Amino acid sequence: MKSGNDDTGAPAGHLEITPVGAGVEIRAGTPTGELSLICTPARARELATALVLAAEEAESARSADPVTVRADELRRGDVRDGDRAMTVDAVRIDGATAHITWKSGAGRSWNQLYDADALITLRRRGRRPGA
Repeated sequence: MKSGNDDTGAPAGHLEITPVGAGVEIRAGTPTGELSLICTPARARELATALVLAAEEAESARSADPVTVRADELRRGDVRDGDRAMTVDAVRIDGATAHITWKSGAGRSWNQLYDADALITLRRRGRRPGA
């Protein structure tokens, strides 16, 4: 993959990603210099995932206001409003309790229990199943 100027029309240098032996080389150049990194394919995938998450967050931040929903209305892909990205990975409702599995931008997961009617403020809604 190669990339040149950005959408602003200003010189952005270049970005090149190429396979190198058993690794992946990422080269970024600007008018003032160049940086070259070689990483494992797994690390390259982690970087790609982080870039996609950051791009989605940037896009949603300028287009949507936070929304508040009940804990039992959360769905996979919902992003909680706050300083750090927390995305709903799974939801299970057990009577009056919502069991929510969250995933951080760094890939860590944890479970939290909420009263089903607890209000959760979201930065962005996830997609509905099948959408």
